[in-house]
Formats: sequence, C-alpha cells, structure tokens
Amino acid sequence: MSSDETPPSNRTHAEDELPSTSSQGRGRNLSESSDQVSKRQRSLSESFFPGLTNASPPKFVSLEEIVSAAKGMANMALAHEIAVDSNFELEKREPPENSLHRRVKETMLKAFWDILSLQLQEDPPNYTQGLVLLSEIKETLLTLLLPHNTKLREEIEEVLDIELIRQQVENGTLDFPYYASYVTSVMAKLCTPARDDCIHKLKQETDTVSVFKGILEVLELMRIDMANFTIEMYRPLLVASSVDYEKSKFKEYLKVNPDGLEITKQWLLRHVNPTTPLASMDDWREVIAQAYLELLTWDDANDFPETLVMDRTRLVELRSEVLRVTVAATVLLLGVSSVPSLQSNATFKVSLKNHLLLLLQDCHTNKDVDGILANVSAQVVQDCNAALPEPLTPEHRTTVESQVLQVMADNHKIRLLVFHRIKEFLHLMITSTVPSQLQVPAGLSTFTKELSDLAARYHRLVSHNRSVFGEYYTDILSTQPPIPIGI
Repeated sequence: MSSDETPPSNRTHAEDELPSTSSQGRGRNLSESSDQVSKRQRSLSESFFPGLTNASPPKFVSLEEIVSAAKGMANMALAHEIAVDSNFELEKREPPENSLHRRVKETMLKAFWDILSLQLQEDPPNYTQGLVLLSEIKETLLTLLLPHNTKLREEIEEVLDIELIRQQVENGTLDFPYYASYVTSVMAKLCTPARDDCIHKLKQETDTVSVFKGILEVLELMRIDMANFTIEMYRPLLVASSVDYEKSKFKEYLKVNPDGLEITKQWLLRHVNPTTPLASMDDWREVIAQAYLELLTWDDANDFPETLVMDRTRLVELRSEVLRVTVAATVLLLGVSSVPSLQSNATFKVSLKNHLLLLLQDCHTNKDVDGILANVSAQVVQDCNAALPEPLTPEHRTTVESQVLQVMADNHKIRLLVFHRIKEFLHLMITSTVPSQLQVPAGLSTFTKELSDLAARYHRLVSHNRSVFGEYYTDILSTQPPIPIGI
C-alpha cells in the first residue's frame, strides 16, 4: 500500500463513482473531486461551445440546462471511447509528482494512518478509526461480488457485522488482526491472477496498520479490475448501443446550442464544387469522404469540426502516422532505386523500414522530419553498406545522402506520389463496401502491416462518426449553399 491510498474517513459519495479510464496513455480519474468535475465540465463546454457569439439570435437557457448538456457530453465521450478504442480500459489516477494536490493528499493520508496507529497503541486500544476502516472495506468487498456469489456475500455480511464488531470493542474482545486476515483471504478468492503477489505479500505482513494500508490499495486495484472486466464483458452491447446513445446526447447538446454545427458546415462545404451540383447520394458521400481525408493533413490553425472533437487526439496521431509512413516509404524507395542490387532484397527493405520508423517515431510535423533528415540519410547509408558486399563509394554515398535530404521539399515528386497512393488507399477503405479485400498500393508492400493498421484505425473512426453524424452531414449538404472555392 502506498501512501497515496485515500483513507475511508476522507472519502465522499462522489469518490465512489466510476474509476478512471485510459486509452494509449490517457487516464481518467478513479475518484474526482467537485473541482475536477467542474473543470471537466468547463473543458467539455469549451470544446463543444467554441464560440461565445452564435450565428442565430440569442436563446436564453438555464444554468441547469447547460450543466446537464455538459454532463451528457461527458457521458457521450465515455461511451464513445469504449466504442472506438478496442484497448480502452480504466486505470488508477495519481496526482502529478511534486504537485500541490499530491503533497496535500500525502499529508492527509499520513495523518490518517498515524492516528490509526496511535489509537491502536492506546491501552485499551481505541478502535474508532478502525471501525470506519472495516466498514469501508466491507462495502468495497461487497461491490466486487458477482450476482451468483450469494454464499460469499452472506459470509461477509456475517463476519464483518459492524454492530457485532462494535460490541466486541465495547467488551474489549476485538481481535483486529483476525479481521485483517479474513479480509485478505476473501480478496484472494476474488482477485485476478495479476494481484496474487500483492495478496501474498499482505499475508506475510505482520504490522496491522501496514496490512490495512495494503488492503485498501489492493482493493482499489481490484475495483478497477472489476470495472475493466465488466466493460470487456459488455463491450459488444456497449458498442452496438453507443451510436444511438451518442445521437441522443448530441441532439440534447444542440437544444442548448443551436449553432453547434457551424464549424462542421464550413468543413464539409469546403469540399463542394460550387459549379457542380450534388445530384445524388453518391455525390454527398464523396464530399463527406473528401472531408474525412482532409483530417489527415489538418491545419491546426483551423477550428476542429464539432462532430469530431472527441476524436481529435486520435486523428492528430493518425495524421502523424501518415506523415511518418509517407516519409519512410519515400526514403526506402529512394534507397533501393539508388542501389539497384538491393531492390529484390526483402530483408534489407524490412530492416531499413524498421530503422526509419524508429528514427521518425517522434516526428509529428514536416519541421520535425526536417530536423532529423541528416540522421535518416546516415541510417540509409549504414543499412546499404551492411547489405552490400562492398560499401558505397564516396560519390555514391553523397548521391544517396543528397536524395534523402531533399525528401521534404514542397514539390518532391516521389513523396507526393507516395502520399497520393496512401490517401487513395484510405479513400477506398472508407468508401468500399468490402474494405477487407483492398490491396496495398504498388511499391508499398514493405509497409503492408503499417498501412493495414493505419487503415483499420482510420476506418473504425470514420465508420463510427458517419453512423452517429451522417444524417447531420447529409442535411448540411442538402440545405446549405456551398462555400466558393478559394474562400
């Protein structure tokens, strides 16, 4: 048990809500203070209410309506995360190192455990704090039970009968270590294999206070395990119902913010040719597809469409991934074209690809790539020399390095061709009725895995977004005049 465990006496009802959630490094709170809830509501409000001045006439709404809409968007965001992120899970939140929050928390926790230790050392022992502790532990254990655990539920209710324990305290017969031992034995029955070592260490601990500190820490982890188990068990149902749920919550949001699609309209209408009328649903689908493709080269100076705000982080990462794969594939093509004898060497291609992607892993912009091209060119020369019977001549080496250093030029034909092929591949992925049968673009077979993973993530996001907001998109395209090209 770390000193970060929240003592029972300091917990509120709000802290017993859902655990924190995470996806590829992003955590949510296991317990949120009212300040954090307010901050999250403000953040959501700022994300979904981007402008203070709306296009429509003022509409007065109550504070309750706004707060309700913000909460609805927060719930919508949680459902959305589960639907689009197959790796979604909950995790424990820890305050940042050296933060005021952490220092205050650690001070309060230390005070709690110090008081418990002093009370247990009194003669006779004072179990005031201990009773609160046992009561909370009992309630937590009960929340970890499944419906069919009826016998164990009855046993816990009987053994951890707080009134009976209080009588034992009054009679001076309470065996506090016995209850610690019982609790750890129940935890051993309920925990996942990943927590077995923690339980084993608790059973070896002899200091009563340390045991209960450890119990609370492991129980908190077990709550998260149970929540993740529940999410995984109900994931198919959650995913199936998330579209209707998100539609409902977004409709509620539009009631308090009627102009909540202004940026989305601008985004879509940028891809409408004012000289060519949209005559069919296929025309509308193509406009929407082109709008989705714009996200892969999104200009951060532009406001993000309201309907895609929850996916902004994922889409920005996809944009970065497209950039990295484009640059790596371009450099690889330049390398094998400069050294014809390596064109059929699959081992060389895979090795160079892996080295290039490793070098590019922290690149998110063209400027980032420019900053490491010298290292990239050196890596290409090194890999070529390793695969050739004789190292490159100085002249040949200079040629290879020069070609690599020019990769990010605005009009670099090979890089633009590679990007065009990747873009067309992703376009087919989001418009084809059988995307699983698509072939990797010619010349990019070495990047089959990377392109397949990229396409799968992109397709998942686009498909879900289209299912939730597709009706709004077609309404916009069918009722709004296009924005003239160039504006």
